[in-house]
Amino acid sequence: MTNRSAADRLRRLRWVLTLVFVAANATGLLVFAWLSIASDSERGEQRLDGELRRVTSVVMRLVQAPGPDVVVTAYIRDDEINKECPQFAVLSGDSDAIAPYFSERRCVRMDDTVLGGLARDAVDSGKILTGFTRATDGRLVRVAAEPFRVSSGQYAGAVVAVSDAEPEQDRHDRMVLFVVLGCVVAVGGLGLFGHWLSGRAIRPAAAALEQQEVLLAETAHDLRTPVAALRALAESALRNPNERVELLPRTVRLAVRMGSIIDGLLVRARLAAGVDRLALQPVWLDQLVAGVVDETPTDGASVTLTAAPTKVHVDPTLVQRAIGNLLDNALRYGRQPDQQAIVHISVAGGRVTVADHGPGVDESLAEDVERFHTGSSGKAGSTGLGLSIVRWVAQAHGGSLVVYNAEDAGAIFVLVLPVLD
Repeated sequence: MTNRSAADRLRRLRWVLTLVFVAANATGLLVFAWLSIASDSERGEQRLDGELRRVTSVVMRLVQAPGPDVVVTAYIRDDEINKECPQFAVLSGDSDAIAPYFSERRCVRMDDTVLGGLARDAVDSGKILTGFTRATDGRLVRVAAEPFRVSSGQYAGAVVAVSDAEPEQDRHDRMVLFVVLGCVVAVGGLGLFGHWLSGRAIRPAAAALEQQEVLLAETAHDLRTPVAALRALAESALRNPNERVELLPRTVRLAVRMGSIIDGLLVRARLAAGVDRLALQPVWLDQLVAGVVDETPTDGASVTLTAAPTKVHVDPTLVQRAIGNLLDNALRYGRQPDQQAIVHISVAGGRVTVADHGPGVDESLAEDVERFHTGSSGKAGSTGLGLSIVRWVAQAHGGSLVVYNAEDAGAIFVLVLPVLD
């Protein structure tokens, strides 16, 4: 059984959503197309029947029946309808009762026996009959047969009108072709729109998956070094029992560092999952930063602070962690080889700027702060979990994290937070 990654499953889900969207809309579109075609066909038949009924009605008024078996058609010859299309014929329901009469103009060639059969059917049913049939040359025609009564009250014959249905059929065929092509184009458009829409639908899941993968990679990287160091200290303590007292403080520091990494991971994960909410409140940012600087061990490094009173609307715990991560990153990586770190922090206008004198950040990171890569050091293309949390805290508060290199040396990180008016 093939194991699919989460990204593969998301891509598969996107295609499934696209197919479902297209199938549902295409079904409705096809039903609408079928109804449109059927309605157009019915309207076409109604137009033909209306023209035929006009002819039969006029001819019925011109036909005279003075006796039980007498039908006079002489008045038809003088009417213009005798020379127009659709053509017509006055036929008997009984072949010997009434002499047949055919209009002067023959628009289509019809078999007289077919017309006679239609007249007999109309006389027998006593109803107006309509339908399609074929001319002698194979053309499609529409016919209507309307029976008439003689003086005795019995149906004796019928007026049969014939109309060429080919033009109407050609128009209907063009309409069908237009509808079919329109459906094809619409289904294609629905496919593209559905694919785009499904992409937007799964975008939050894809973003969460990407954040999870980045978070796991950064966590693995940040834990790899202290875990390896902790293992090395443990092995050294096993081999050299006399050095255990000296190794214990270092072991404790590594354990504290690992705990801080895991704690930061849990905080970020819980907030991202919505388990915890931001505890927003007015905070004097300059005092909060001063507290972080006072509580952070510098190990001989030079840390200076310039702060102006600034009140922000933030979660103080998260912002304190973010500033601590920035300071820790500068102390850890913001120095030249074999020299102590030099860090300057300034606070003003809702901005916390942390500048160091290290080798600087990778140019790709400086150009695109949204891309945090994991590497061998915090200044050579990696920011690790610490700065990733800083960026996330800034975004959670509606702020941002800006990263760039100083002109002379070092990196500058600017944390921007919303100022409280």
